[in-house]
Amino acid sequence: MNTKRGTANATCLFMLMLVLMTALFPCKAFADEALGDVDTPQAPKTTNSQASSSENGESTEVSVSEDATSASIEGTSYAVCDFARAQKGSNRAIDGTYYGYSYLVGNETGEFFQLIASESYAVAYVPAQAAQTLGIDIDDENDIKLLKSYLCALDGETAAGSIPLSRIGTWHFTSNPTYEIGNIRFSFDQEINGTVYASVIGTDGSDLTDSDNPNYFKPSFADFGRLAPANEITVNEGATGIATAGKFLSELDWSPLWVTLKTTGVAIVFIFVLGLLAAYWCLHLSQKAKNIADSIFTIPMVLPPTVCGFILLYLCGRNTAFGSFFIDIGFPLIFSWPATVIAAVVVAFPLMYRSALGAFENLDTNMLDAARTLGWSNTRIFLKLMLPLSWSSIAAGTALAFARALGEFGATLFLAGNYLGITRTIPIAIYFEWMNGNDGVAWFWTAIVIGFSFIAFLFINLWSNRTTKYRKGAEQ
Repeated sequence: MNTKRGTANATCLFMLMLVLMTALFPCKAFADEALGDVDTPQAPKTTNSQASSSENGESTEVSVSEDATSASIEGTSYAVCDFARAQKGSNRAIDGTYYGYSYLVGNETGEFFQLIASESYAVAYVPAQAAQTLGIDIDDENDIKLLKSYLCALDGETAAGSIPLSRIGTWHFTSNPTYEIGNIRFSFDQEINGTVYASVIGTDGSDLTDSDNPNYFKPSFADFGRLAPANEITVNEGATGIATAGKFLSELDWSPLWVTLKTTGVAIVFIFVLGLLAAYWCLHLSQKAKNIADSIFTIPMVLPPTVCGFILLYLCGRNTAFGSFFIDIGFPLIFSWPATVIAAVVVAFPLMYRSALGAFENLDTNMLDAARTLGWSNTRIFLKLMLPLSWSSIAAGTALAFARALGEFGATLFLAGNYLGITRTIPIAIYFEWMNGNDGVAWFWTAIVIGFSFIAFLFINLWSNRTTKYRKGAEQ
């Protein structure tokens, strides 16, 4: 009864921890493809309804929309909409002409303010027509502070773990489409074949991103947005508190959980059976053969998962007879869901095998010999004697193998790839969500993995305690 009560309490504690973690980490939603020639996943947008930004530590309350594309400040004459951040641009020539390192802005000139930032400074362009219409004076200190507050608040929501605009100390503002700093030329509202770009190039037309260039300049990112009268912009703020957690869970893609549970559930069946059979087989080998077999069965436990994945990729690929056979029958192994099972089985198998082998080796050989003298077959001895007596270690090995298969990353990514709803397991989801700047989702899946691992080890401890009490009672 106490054991059951302890299990229930531990489970409740874990669920409470999970709920708290979900509530603490803000919900993030993926942005649509924003303006900019971006070759990395688009940064997710957080749901902070209010942000504070200032270069000198002064705070200005900025209301930011749920998708982080618009913002407003109470009492101001203008607001910002259609905001986007481009992490990367393009350094390719356009129609045979090199225009510099370029960011795609849109299709019409005079529409967007544009900003190109490096690690040391940022250059912001405010279209002269927009500045005149909205009464923005880029030479006025107060107007500059207000514009900075807008840009820093919106950029901070889309920084995706990279350097935020608020950390850049030096700013340059211009309403001239061309702005030069030393031998570096910034070109804004640059129309090329009906498309508008913002670019940076050497004043001599050279590629500034070439490290051999004496004027080497590395753009970090670019920001774009539209300035409009405040009464024309509606800022839809996101949910807060419990509502945020509910929205987060309702919008979350749960496929990594189902793929992980399906993969681990199938894998643990193979691991359990193969581990027991391998351990039992090794018992009947000579010492020399046993040493060799044991080394082969155990080596996946000490090899880097990427090495295991590479070997499996080679063995299951089209260049081997094994891989070609499955391809010919229309059942390719690599980059498919079965590949996730194979990877999990290979990396987790040694834990089951070693636990079972250790348990079998500790059995009293005289007892096994006595069973044979009574006419018991090897199968009966294994099922009726060896398994029941070794069940504590076998159960612990199963739980450890389950936890290892659950957390498998390297070999799975190598062999199965990252296909949403097919091969994307929770560990892979954590990595790619983090890469996309979606920390809230990454932390949620991290909590899930920790929870499953906690339950697995709790099971081991409770089972061990139960077995110990049983043995002590039997001895008495």
